[in-house]
Amino acid sequence: MKPEILRDLRHNLIVNLSDGAFFGFALGFASFVTIIPLFVSQMTDSAILIGLIPAIHSVGWQLPQLMTADRVAKQTRFKPMVLRMTIQERLPFLGLAVIAWFLPQMKNQTALLITFGLLIWQGLGGGLTAGAWQSMIGKIIPGDRRGTFYGAQSSAANLLASLSAVLAGFILASLAGPVDFSLCFFLAFISMGISWLFLAQTREAATPIPEYIGESTNFWNRIGDILDRDRNFRWFIVARLLSQLAVMGFAFYSVYVVNQKGAGEIHVGWMTGIFLGTQIIANPIMGWLGDHWSHGRIMEIGCIAAALSSILACWAPSTAWFYLVFILAGIANVGVWTIALAMILEFGTEAERPAYVGMGNTFVAPMTILAPFLAGWLADTAGYQIAFIATGIAGLVTAAVLHWLVKDPRSISISNTVNGD
Repeated sequence: MKPEILRDLRHNLIVNLSDGAFFGFALGFASFVTIIPLFVSQMTDSAILIGLIPAIHSVGWQLPQLMTADRVAKQTRFKPMVLRMTIQERLPFLGLAVIAWFLPQMKNQTALLITFGLLIWQGLGGGLTAGAWQSMIGKIIPGDRRGTFYGAQSSAANLLASLSAVLAGFILASLAGPVDFSLCFFLAFISMGISWLFLAQTREAATPIPEYIGESTNFWNRIGDILDRDRNFRWFIVARLLSQLAVMGFAFYSVYVVNQKGAGEIHVGWMTGIFLGTQIIANPIMGWLGDHWSHGRIMEIGCIAAALSSILACWAPSTAWFYLVFILAGIANVGVWTIALAMILEFGTEAERPAYVGMGNTFVAPMTILAPFLAGWLADTAGYQIAFIATGIAGLVTAAVLHWLVKDPRSISISNTVNGD
């Protein structure tokens, strides 16, 4: 471990955990799984459009990363790029608050168009930030602690998000429009600002740019070389593609339990809190297990949980069962997202990291946007239960790919080192 990394490690852990905590507090007020879908359902009853909401957030985060990877690789310090780009994923929440306030005076079509424009802006802002942010984390956090860090940061985020989600439920239940959603989105924006202030305190030493990183054409040649030689990474990409299908039904849980099972908005708030609270417990445990065992096996467990969640949602005879549905979905979310982020950083060398990060996310983007269309189409044409069954099957297939075809990249790296490769 480099001396400057060890010297600043405690400080960087504190400020980045705080950044994640307040980022999560913001998302509890404006959840892409519950709160924003309920807001959009006031303007449309299209299952496809509602299902697109978390997909826009996810695909916007994934899609730009390979496009920015060359620029990221040429940074001596990642922090300045992170601070500039992340503003684009935080400011749109203020726009949502404004739209919610003026919604009674607007046509639904106009409000819907602007709302989705803001969601696309927010998602792409996250994607423009993500490559530099992950590279910064990979630089300032030692490799044997990254899974634990990601887990602890996500746990802190979900701890505050579970609190703000319950507060959002009370706000929606006790306040009339347009104050209800407008207040939720404004509180999300304020929390995002506090999060940015903590992120700005990160300490990162400058690192010389590797000599072979030059023209962009060389970068794209390296992308091809990596894909040609790293079969294990190719299967990891396949698993990540399939994992998007394994969680595609989650976006419909809140709408389904309200419209089909008769749950109230206050119940949705509590279910969101349970969903996030589960991740508070699961994130550090699964992150630690990934560091000390295998991130691939933990992803596998997450995909099995996704399958069980979807199957139970299809079968559940009453609202009460959906608390367990959201618990399993929370475990799945940790496996598919948090653990996957830690695992990506284990592939390749430090100099190759921006390329692996970019490919590990951008290549997944097409399936991220396709999956909710498929789930929405199934829900509209065959019913929500069929969409949940398809989601469950995808979860089991993803777990099988991870179990039999994806090897732990750390074990491969150790083997290569022992063999002198």
